[in-house]
Amino acid sequence: MAATMSDRGPDDSGVWSQGPTALGHRRLKIIDLSAASGQPLVDPAAGLTGVFNGCIYNYRELRAELQGKGHRFFSAGDSEVVVKAYAEWGLDFVDHLIGMFAVAISERDTGRLVLARDRLGIKPLYVAETPGAVRFASTLPALLAGGGIDTAIDPVALAHYLSFHSIVPPPRTILRGVAKLPPATVRVYEPDGRSHERVYWDPSFTRADERADWSERDWEDALLESLTTAVRRRMVADVPVGVLLSGGLDSSLVVALLAGEGQSGLATFSIGFDAVGGREGDEFVYSDLVAKTFDTDHHQLKVPTGDLLPPLEAAVAAMSEPMVSHDCVAFWLLSQEVARHVKVVQSGQGADEILGGYHWYPPLAAADRERALQTYAKAFFDRDAAGLARVLNPAWLADGDPAREFVAAHLGRAGAQTAVDAGLRIDTQVMLTDDPVKRVDNMTMAHGLEARVPFLDHEFVELAASCPPELKLAQGGKGVLKEIGRRVLPHEVIDRPKGYFPVPGLTHLEGKLLGRVRDALCAPEARRRDLFRADYVDALLADPNAELTPLNGNKLWQLGLLEMWLQSHGID
Repeated sequence: MAATMSDRGPDDSGVWSQGPTALGHRRLKIIDLSAASGQPLVDPAAGLTGVFNGCIYNYRELRAELQGKGHRFFSAGDSEVVVKAYAEWGLDFVDHLIGMFAVAISERDTGRLVLARDRLGIKPLYVAETPGAVRFASTLPALLAGGGIDTAIDPVALAHYLSFHSIVPPPRTILRGVAKLPPATVRVYEPDGRSHERVYWDPSFTRADERADWSERDWEDALLESLTTAVRRRMVADVPVGVLLSGGLDSSLVVALLAGEGQSGLATFSIGFDAVGGREGDEFVYSDLVAKTFDTDHHQLKVPTGDLLPPLEAAVAAMSEPMVSHDCVAFWLLSQEVARHVKVVQSGQGADEILGGYHWYPPLAAADRERALQTYAKAFFDRDAAGLARVLNPAWLADGDPAREFVAAHLGRAGAQTAVDAGLRIDTQVMLTDDPVKRVDNMTMAHGLEARVPFLDHEFVELAASCPPELKLAQGGKGVLKEIGRRVLPHEVIDRPKGYFPVPGLTHLEGKLLGRVRDALCAPEARRRDLFRADYVDALLADPNAELTPLNGNKLWQLGLLEMWLQSHGID
């Protein structure tokens, strides 16, 4: 199981077992490069053994606090801080951690096992429960390597995948036998097999009384201060930290704030593709401008369209779950290049979900809570129940409309003041985690590269959640962030159409890529699985670019990618 994750942790490995519990780990050395921070980390005095993936940005402060409480340390890293924090605070240890993490801790004296995942789900944690055993890993393929997994397709997850733009909310995955621990969750497995869990973080998307008299300038100042703190925190490392610079507002702001913190010679990285069908494939004009403004050590990666098939295959193999976004290929290629220079990068990911940058938020502003579901679904959903019946063979149709029912329940929960707040909340807590966050984690870690996301600092997210929606939606979206940007960035980066991570060769299916999709859908494994109606697949193959989703995704690509992923991971 651990060997399947050697790309995520190429620097070291370790295993430990005692009684019924066994832990394995692959290490990417970023903090405390010595062997003392090797994992699994055994603390005989506390009777604890732990494995940990991620980074605790406040580990130095916590270490000093724990030393003040009498704890003695044998390493200088954040892994031991996690274990000692559990020794001191028990299940409440997560409340003290600022960072991204998936943690497993085994108690020697009780036989209890504790799993925990960070608040925004930045680090993944997959779980497979079988009679008499529970297994867990940072990737789904690691669990498959252990054998004994039910690899049948989950029809409810399949409905989510085809309706909710490839998002399968936790705890489900596309496979019946594998679940994922939800973000902001601590789960305890008792020796007799019973388990219990708690959600330890759920920010309020309402207006706080203590900020009722804040002006627009007050909000800008507070968010700028919080984001600056978030960016500064994510420079904690014993190796150099770079930045993925798309040239958009979000990543450019990360570079500007780091420069303001005194970082010089910062390594920045951008990717571009050949134009296809009149669609531009790069935004170098903007990333070059930012790099020049802040005198960064800038690296451009230009990818010819003809080279897309091999990285596509590699990106699919790196996916823990099927993900339709063609950004995966871009991030895989970018990560491959970046990993030759640094081990850690900051990214501007998450700003659109946190600060209202997407096109479906303004319509929500005009909707009341009762019409929020209809408005959100129109903008985001790929299919309704009738649409699923056109695609899937009857044996694979789930009861009802699972995605619509899930979104309705989430939007209707207490704690969101307006329809916009409810939309921002589901995107922050569900869509963000199981699409862009997962995508970047999978593609960067496939090259032993750690991506850090300051816009997902939980304190920044809490503050932004309480910000009045009209400030976020101003100026075509992310208005409050644009005003912050005007203080530190060239105006050309701010006052322009919203950019994207363009891969034109994948947006329009033709040539080798179309052939690869056809091969996947016509493969013997696909015919045995018999997920999709033959007449629907034939119609799409006859006119491969005819059916697009509301988010301009290709519906043929959606079906082909699922089969490519299943076949790539040996699921028959």
